[in-house]
Amino acid sequence: MSQPNSQIPTEGHKRVETYNPATGEIHQTYTLHTEADMHAIIDRAHEAFLAWKNTSLEQRAQVLQKTADIMERDAELLAEMMAKQMGKPIEQGIAEAKSCAAILRYTAEEGAKKLADERRETSEGQYGLVSYRPLGVILGLQPWNFPLYQCMRYSCAVIMGGNSTVFKHDKLCFETAFKIQEMYEEAGLPQDVFSIVYCGGAESMALIGHDKIQGVTYTGSAKVGREVAQECGKHLRKNVMELGGSDPYFVLADADIDKAVKICVTGRIANTGQVCVGAKRFFVEAPIFEEFKTKFVAAMQAVTYGDPLDPANDMGPLSSEKLRKGIHKQVQYSVAAGATLLCGGEIPEGQGNFYPATVLTDIPEGCPAYEEEIFGPVAALFKFEQLEDALKIANGHMYGLGGGVISGNTERAIEIAKDHIDSGILQINRFSGALPEVPFGGVRASGYGREHGGFGLREFMNIKGIVVDDL
Repeated sequence: MSQPNSQIPTEGHKRVETYNPATGEIHQTYTLHTEADMHAIIDRAHEAFLAWKNTSLEQRAQVLQKTADIMERDAELLAEMMAKQMGKPIEQGIAEAKSCAAILRYTAEEGAKKLADERRETSEGQYGLVSYRPLGVILGLQPWNFPLYQCMRYSCAVIMGGNSTVFKHDKLCFETAFKIQEMYEEAGLPQDVFSIVYCGGAESMALIGHDKIQGVTYTGSAKVGREVAQECGKHLRKNVMELGGSDPYFVLADADIDKAVKICVTGRIANTGQVCVGAKRFFVEAPIFEEFKTKFVAAMQAVTYGDPLDPANDMGPLSSEKLRKGIHKQVQYSVAAGATLLCGGEIPEGQGNFYPATVLTDIPEGCPAYEEEIFGPVAALFKFEQLEDALKIANGHMYGLGGGVISGNTERAIEIAKDHIDSGILQINRFSGALPEVPFGGVRASGYGREHGGFGLREFMNIKGIVVDDL
């Protein structure tokens, strides 16, 4: 397999440049596929599927385990790649690679259990078999904010199921897409079971209608998600959607304030705030609000940003100047509407798409910090007297991806998370990204379908029911 720029003829093909967000310098130049190129890639993926679907679960698991070994081996290289592509701090990039390795291992181990045939007795005296069989070629459309994870979490599940996949990454991360293909094939995955296309969003949308595409998984904005879902509906394609989030975290009066501050800061600045399931809105109970606010603002002011290759920096740059301008507008509009700016909120001088950790409070209904997702290191603080009032605001948001509760009473926190917060992923007294063992996905405009925890293994499977009556 050759590098992207050498495997595509240049005549008649468009090219695209990407930029290092910390320096503004050109990082890579890519030659894009034409429509004919991409249709040929899908056709080859289908041919590869016809062979791959007949492999055993044990063979597939072995490939995933070997891929995990390679990912752990190359973790630093992958992290450097991500830092230069989209500004991820180097230590967070290494952690992402190791997390992906853990997801690969869990999928390999659980796949044999979740996808094994099941026997069930029937009410009429026969017996039934439930058999999980792959659908075919699955199209993966994924964003830039977690260059490895967004691809690995879906691709390892569909590959374990015996499907093949054609993967379209964001242009910032074409380099990572190519590296993922290399790792899979080094681990023994047959050529074309995992394929990549180099194209833009509009071009990838057109692929949904290809007669060999049997399912689509998309991560990104709710706006584009609706368009993808509409196109899937037009062609009757099974699909999974992981869209935006504006996750509420509730800090109760019995919480350890210092620990709560640490959790909330980590949840807001992780990946420079470019996390769908990041902590974004903080509802703090009135008796501790002033102390929490003072300590939280001080901690956010202490957050450092700079070269993502320097481990001393807490945050790197935002992925693009366009994103930075958009976030700054959201902050400015919120302040103009009456919100109070407690720290940050100014574009720093110098090169790079940097933005400081920012805190807003006194946030009125109708402004961006109240109604929208801010995809950067901007925290929204709300004070509440009655939990019911805070829950009404939190659950009234268009998104329902994640959230959390911080409290000295763990049982009460679990009850609030389980019964009262309308989101798909809840955390108690902690913040982290996705875990292999726990289902991941949202409700409302945050999408539908689940990944991880064994649930993603069955999303793109033909679940066959076979009823048997012995003669």
